[in-house]
Amino acid sequence: MSQVPMNRRSFLRAAGVCIGLPLLDAMLPIGLGAEPKAAALRSKRLLLIGRGLGLHAPYFFPEKTGKDYEPSRHLKPLQEHRQEFTVFSGMSHRGYTAGHGTEAALFTGVGPEGMRPGDLRNTVSLDQEVALRRGDKTRFASLQLGGGNVSWNRKGVMLPSESRATQVFKQLFIDGTPQEVAREVERIQNGLSILDGVRDQARALAATLGAADRDRVDLLLTSIREAEQRLHQDQDWVRKPKPKVDAKPPTSDHIGDNRMLERQRQWFDLTHLALQTDSTRVIALWLWSHTERLDLEGVGISHHDASHHGQDAGKLKQLALIEEHEMKLFAGFLGKMRATDVGGQSLLDQTVTFYASNLGNASAHTNDNLPILLAGGGFKHAGHVAFDRKNNRPLSNLFVRMLHQLGVDLDRFGSSTGVLSEI
Repeated sequence: MSQVPMNRRSFLRAAGVCIGLPLLDAMLPIGLGAEPKAAALRSKRLLLIGRGLGLHAPYFFPEKTGKDYEPSRHLKPLQEHRQEFTVFSGMSHRGYTAGHGTEAALFTGVGPEGMRPGDLRNTVSLDQEVALRRGDKTRFASLQLGGGNVSWNRKGVMLPSESRATQVFKQLFIDGTPQEVAREVERIQNGLSILDGVRDQARALAATLGAADRDRVDLLLTSIREAEQRLHQDQDWVRKPKPKVDAKPPTSDHIGDNRMLERQRQWFDLTHLALQTDSTRVIALWLWSHTERLDLEGVGISHHDASHHGQDAGKLKQLALIEEHEMKLFAGFLGKMRATDVGGQSLLDQTVTFYASNLGNASAHTNDNLPILLAGGGFKHAGHVAFDRKNNRPLSNLFVRMLHQLGVDLDRFGSSTGVLSEI
């Protein structure tokens, strides 16, 4: 039976209520040249996942390159998705020596001069570069989840990250009372009024300044315009009902209760729901763990202690168990993303998913040869892509490639020297 095309701006109307339909197969173009048009309608998403304690390199990187590599211990749980991800070795933000402190630059790729201990001078992070171009279609331009300090705006100012899963679920899926909505509208309108006043004062000040200072004030005015645009969007969204999901809200944030794996599972579930409901198309997720012990059989020390193993066989054995369970959780998340259909394409194919750490060897606090995995996103994945593990390829070159995949036409990002061509 032939399918009758339906207009994208189609609605259900009853009793004076109008509800916009989601993107359906019937709304996608048919006929000559239809596929490029259909692909354009399918939104692209970005998910950045960072972790602070690395992954033990001998257990993560395969020995052989290409698509027919023998999976390492940590890649075995992911083999169901083998065709849907690429592992990179020999990549890093070159020149970093700040150990744990490089967490702040994992997603920015700022030059090493910006990562001097005690003198952090960061630049925009990849998630915010994309959110500035793709964030105007969703309730949230981006989400920063899990804690950490990995999201930075164009001014190099850190954006706060929510570490409480209970609050994120409420923010995404629980509607406020009429009184709460009214207060939020008032707050937004007050914010717009304040920005009006600041803008007028900045313009008056600029008229009295020299050329260089006028350029600096112009940057401020640009930031004000961006804030105004977002507040106007917030004003529209605050009156719209939030999506309803068939999921129970989390009852604990699992902070400090030795439930690291359960906390990660919560974040993966919330991330999937946020992307599935199109509440946002850009997420930066930080999977932290430090001195808490784990509720895991065979593990009697903290994740931090295990990762700082000093080649102690007992600690390495426990580290392997911890990281293996983490990779199983990540595999389950990829499976859920692959099983979710959005407009005739899997959510995994629509989402450029980057999974990495700022530490190559947590025990030695090194920042080279980072564990990097890129999944989904519509790439032609290449199995294991290996570069020189001593003279690393700039990770920011991969970031430029990811931007291109998302339709963001930039030649440079962070400390890039070009664009990665291997995928």
